[in-house]
Amino acid sequence: MRRRVLALLTAALLTASGCSGSEGDKASVVVTTNILGDITRTIVGDQAEVTVLMKPNADPHSFGISAQQAAGVERAGLIVYNGLGLEEGMLRTVRAAEENGVPAIPVGERANPIGYAGNDAVDRPDPHFWTDPGRVRDAVKAIADDVIAHVAGVDAAVIRGNAERYRGEIEALDATMAEKFGRIPPERRKLVTNHHVFGYLAQRYGFEVIGAVIPGGTTLASPSSSDLKALADTVRSAGVPVVFADSSQPDRLARVLAEQAGLHVEVTSLFSESLSEPGQGAATYLEMMRANTESITTGLTRS
Repeated sequence: MRRRVLALLTAALLTASGCSGSEGDKASVVVTTNILGDITRTIVGDQAEVTVLMKPNADPHSFGISAQQAAGVERAGLIVYNGLGLEEGMLRTVRAAEENGVPAIPVGERANPIGYAGNDAVDRPDPHFWTDPGRVRDAVKAIADDVIAHVAGVDAAVIRGNAERYRGEIEALDATMAEKFGRIPPERRKLVTNHHVFGYLAQRYGFEVIGAVIPGGTTLASPSSSDLKALADTVRSAGVPVVFADSSQPDRLARVLAEQAGLHVEVTSLFSESLSEPGQGAATYLEMMRANTESITTGLTRS
């Protein structure tokens, strides 16, 4: 009889432990990229655990995750990911979790995506929506709504309050960027980057995307010598003074382009696809956008 009672107590404890673990997972948010991670953490605050998979200074096109991280994705209460083909190294994991019933929000697909810009643009949606603060402001509301709908135990009023405060900060950022970019003469608002990433920024603030060193919208592609020559000719004819290279990628190709252009073209680093470590200039989305605004404005107004 005593053994039977102990067995029943053990089974009850195991059941309770299993329910607790399941509920704990439902109260968690897993985010793929560190840019969306910062945005989501600002919205969620202390209401739930937020796990960000992509490390600072990483490349979203190529980063991968461990088996342990993949298991965490499949147990999450909500997955926040960019979508539109950005996280090329882990989209299969996200898709598998969705098929198993884990709620997920593809934020890029909710941000009114546009196609790639430039003479060498590819024919598919551009995933780099975060370079437009207006779209990020709208994305904040979408993320907040999904957190409230799917993450267990959160206070909806707190989440909405966090989101509204953050939207106000993004509106202030947008106004600052517009004011600073307004100092750049219209004929100098031409962008060449190491790969296609600033189409949304160009559309919002009146820039022209001349082209990119790496074609195809991903850092995993490689330019041919004819690609480089064609872009060099475009740079020469447009009088572009600077090529912008992503901080997470080597700028070797951008420097090759500068040399092939036969002109004095500077190469300036931007934080375009990844946040940095704290103290490196782009630890948050707001800090990243302010730093890039300064770098672009300085690069395109310098004599």
